[in-house]
Amino acid sequence: MKLPSTTAVIRIFRVLAIAEAFSWAALLVGMFLKWVTRTTELGVEIAGPIHGALFIGYGIAALSLWGMQRWPFRVALFAGLAAVFPFATVWFERWAGRHGYLTVKAGQDTSVAAQETAGETAGV
Repeated sequence: MKLPSTTAVIRIFRVLAIAEAFSWAALLVGMFLKWVTRTTELGVEIAGPIHGALFIGYGIAALSLWGMQRWPFRVALFAGLAAVFPFATVWFERWAGRHGYLTVKAGQDTSVAAQETAGETAGV
């Protein structure tokens, strides 16, 4: 089984962090319409499952990066807590990028490519 490269997981994580924040906004609007204006539940019915899926995807990507990038526990904890508070995933993504947690370490992706090449050559 071929695993995604670290670069791909970082890219997916960044996209999910932003998408999760937008889904939070949609869910908050839906909850406002449902509970404050009492006009419709459609916003919650649509945004709720979308937000849930993005939340889970963000969590899986964060856990993957914790292992792949060897993040300290506190960084992984902040990534998890960021998913709980509205729009905090964007803040965490920016913070982690500035502090080097979302950059590929030297030789990390090349070693994956070398392993794949070695595995393909051995099978021939």
